[in-house]
Amino acid sequence: MLWFYRLFFLPALVILAPYYLWRMRRRGGYRQKLWQRFGGRHGLPVRQSGVRRIWIQAVSVGEVLAIGPLLEKLVRAGDVEVYLTTTTSTGRRMADDHYRGILLGVGYFPVDWWPFCYSAWAQIEPDLVILTEGERWPEHIHQASARGVPVIAINARLSDRSFRRLRWLRFVTKLTTHGIARLLPCSGHDEARFRELGFPAEKIFTTGNIKLDLTISPLGDSERTALRRELGLGDGLVLLGSSTWPGEESALIDAWRATRARGIQGSLLIVPRHAERRPEIERTMRDARVSYHLRSHGAAPGAVDVSIADTTGELRKLTQLADLVFIGKSLPPNEGGQTPVEAAALRKPLIFGPRMNNFRTIASELVRDGAAITIADARALATEVAALLGDSARRDAMAAAAAKWHRENAGAVERTLMVIREELAKLR
Repeated sequence: MLWFYRLFFLPALVILAPYYLWRMRRRGGYRQKLWQRFGGRHGLPVRQSGVRRIWIQAVSVGEVLAIGPLLEKLVRAGDVEVYLTTTTSTGRRMADDHYRGILLGVGYFPVDWWPFCYSAWAQIEPDLVILTEGERWPEHIHQASARGVPVIAINARLSDRSFRRLRWLRFVTKLTTHGIARLLPCSGHDEARFRELGFPAEKIFTTGNIKLDLTISPLGDSERTALRRELGLGDGLVLLGSSTWPGEESALIDAWRATRARGIQGSLLIVPRHAERRPEIERTMRDARVSYHLRSHGAAPGAVDVSIADTTGELRKLTQLADLVFIGKSLPPNEGGQTPVEAAALRKPLIFGPRMNNFRTIASELVRDGAAITIADARALATEVAALLGDSARRDAMAAAAAKWHRENAGAVERTLMVIREELAKLR
């Protein structure tokens, strides 16, 4: 079965390479260390006696930020060293910026084809492998199994699409789960899905979502004032579009206009999920005939209708300026949803579309507890945004509910650490 995957992977790689190379060029930042994607040199120091080496794979910015508390507690013990790989250039830059000094190094995860993967494993030589969220690569897991290295899948989840595919392609399920020593789902819903796919119950331990254990440094009053000025946010309330996808910027402009029509002054702050979409977003702004400013162009010369934060790694800071947050990738035809956790942790009232599939449990809990509202479409978004921005008491109640939900659901990092330490103890 593995040999079939290996044989199939090469023609698939050749066919898909132009698309992924185009995406990499569009996103930028891949020139440095790109050879590591193809098994090139990682340049790690010689192994230290008595120190266990852990290889963690975190896809991009969200996963890199989420593992922060886990990394600090792991390294603090002093008997482990951590090498972190990412898939995206933005994730690698974020890891360099945030964890320099506590990590053994930061590199790119190899393309999951035998020669590339084998070469990376021969260089990194980990004692333990940790995969985050949806990362379950057959060749990578096989290399671990062949070397007797345990693999722990933390914050593990299955999207609706992945679950549907794996139910039909059982051989793929075996390839992506066989060899995983411990599977730590982020919710009971995900645990049930893994069990249905046949993953052994004795290897599953639901920890909860480690993204709920984040700590965010609050902005001071002077920092908030300066940041608003830089962004071009005038007086009044701020509606934030958090990690938006195509079509959602137009819907948010309509919602902002509905708010203005009620006599409520305020600005729209948009943080697109992919900064490389800026030309498309600029066209949307021009077509809508609104004044706007791109954060990548420096400080705004004055107040604008719409501020576009086309930068990376600033969402936590920018969310603190918001009075109401719309969670992106949730309005049709988009599907899946972006994480609402950070906004909830920052005590922000939330609104999102009907397609929060990737965060179904979290989204339903937030709605149940009164911290969030689900809307059906763009028209409903405009109606609810205008109503909420005109009702401060309701926003305050939703903010308090979000904070309470976040407080009551913390603790996943400690539960995850417990399992990691158990596996490390077995190695000793």
